[in-house]
Amino acid sequence: MAGIKEKRFTVSNVAAALLLTLFLFSFAVTFTLNFRPLYYFNIAWLDIPSASGLSPEEIKANYDALISYNSIFARGALEFPTLPMSESGRVHFAEVKDIFVAIQALMVVSLAAGAAACALKLRKKRTAFLRIGAVCPLVLTIAIGALIATNWTSFFVAFHKVFFDNDLWIFDSRTDPVIELLPDAFFLECALMILLLIVVGSVIFGVIGYRLGRRFKKENPPLAASRTDRP
Repeated sequence: MAGIKEKRFTVSNVAAALLLTLFLFSFAVTFTLNFRPLYYFNIAWLDIPSASGLSPEEIKANYDALISYNSIFARGALEFPTLPMSESGRVHFAEVKDIFVAIQALMVVSLAAGAAACALKLRKKRTAFLRIGAVCPLVLTIAIGALIATNWTSFFVAFHKVFFDNDLWIFDSRTDPVIELLPDAFFLECALMILLLIVVGSVIFGVIGYRLGRRFKKENPPLAASRTDRP
């Protein structure tokens, strides 16, 4: 069967690309949250023991407790092995957990729906959604990256004001010493890692879309315009 030129910006293509974008963002956040080696490296790199007065082993144990608490599978209240915590701190971490659980749930849902959409599209040899799904997250990443590069502190504060309707995220180290374990530079690294993962995912989608598009064209070339040569 001769190939038919695919329309790019159809409702189904944009919807499929949106699912891919949501999956990329939620996956990047979830992966970064659970990538503990990044924090372990920073214990020495950012000299967290000097700031906190804790040993590297204590720092790691308390950080692990926080990350495990944010898992979608975790149940029960947050308890730090060797650190006290105020009631306002407990409330804030519960709010943070709600956000991370929502992101992890979004990752699962967008993965399932995105995989189904990909299967339906590729069965019909349609690849435009992959190209859209590569460009959209890339554009968003560039925009966010520009904001971070312009003023990380302002971006960090604005982020908290958007996601939290209170100022409980402003910790007092006397009542919540865990804040000494979470330097601002570490959050910046996490943000950059998230953006990097999204860029890598966008490139992968783009490469897959390009290669599959070429393959499908070879398998179903478009009809050439007919021409009758008269003697």
